[in-house]
Amino acid sequence: MKIDIIGDIHGCLPEFEQLTTKIGYQWKNGIPIHPDNRVLGFVGDLTDRGPASLKVAEIVWRLVIEQKRAFYTPGNHCNKLYRYFLGRKVQETHGLETTVAEYKSLNKSDQQSIRKKFIELYENSPLHLVLDKNRLVIAHAGIREDYIGQTNAKVKTFVLYGDITGEKHPDGSPIRRDWAKKYRGEKIIVYGHTPVKEPRIINNTYNIDTGAVFGGKLTVLRYPEMELVSVSSTMPYVEEKFKDFT
Repeated sequence: MKIDIIGDIHGCLPEFEQLTTKIGYQWKNGIPIHPDNRVLGFVGDLTDRGPASLKVAEIVWRLVIEQKRAFYTPGNHCNKLYRYFLGRKVQETHGLETTVAEYKSLNKSDQQSIRKKFIELYENSPLHLVLDKNRLVIAHAGIREDYIGQTNAKVKTFVLYGDITGEKHPDGSPIRRDWAKKYRGEKIIVYGHTPVKEPRIINNTYNIDTGAVFGGKLTVLRYPEMELVSVSSTMPYVEEKFKDFT
């Protein structure tokens, strides 16, 4: 299996286009296709905060659902947008407001189209992906070894939000345990969710959310080569959004 796994895009379409082009994908009819039949993987959080969330979501829908040329597992922002599209009561904060503004600027027909596509994408995607004969796992915020293959409420909370304690930092953000530091499994786990300045590699886990939407980079992990490739973000740099594990 040859798969190129991309970190949290958050509506950063120019970076997505540049990164896929850099690793050999050709944009044909509005989607990136690799001439050697490599496929793309997405760790979730396609939307919110960036300038082109709905366009990114539609491209991923086309790749995953229409073309069967990619793998996707949702992140917490994807989950929130899904609930918004279902008509549930969600707070339009933490970036969702930018996606909602995009959505409201569309005409009714386009609104119905993207809403239907995103719901279909979300409902047909697993909480986490186990690929390449159990050698590779993709989970938005990571996953504990004993949770792999499970789909209960505890696992859902973990893969969407990380190993949260229930407590909060002074700024309101959740306190999370460093699950990757304790991981001892043989499976390679690729995840995002927590922005880091450089990809964090520890104990067979790879955090590839390098904060594209906060002015960092958009990163791809090429599997099985385990090669990391990044492009710089065009977004304003927000230093406090990046986690330092040292």
